Amino acid sequence: MSITPSNLNSSKASVVPHSEIGAAVRRSREAIGYTIADLSETCGLTQDEISEIELGADADPAKLRRLAAALQVAPSTFLVM
Repeated sequence: MSITPSNLNSSKASVVPHSEIGAAVRRSREAIGYTIADLSETCGLTQDEISEIELGADADPAKLRRLAAALQVAPSTFLVM
């Protein structure tokens, strides 16, 4: 199964390893010069929640959509390996 933006809401979205999703979030954050604190203020997630995502411990689709909006990237950005 491939992951597309249309099935990002699916429970099958875990096909992409969380660590790869987290690395993509971190790259996107660093590309615009944000710290975790900056991103936290922008998207409304706590710094701990963002850290957990970047470390690969969490890949909640709702949180990923919030991060994508705050970083002004498509949610699918986090699913590209």
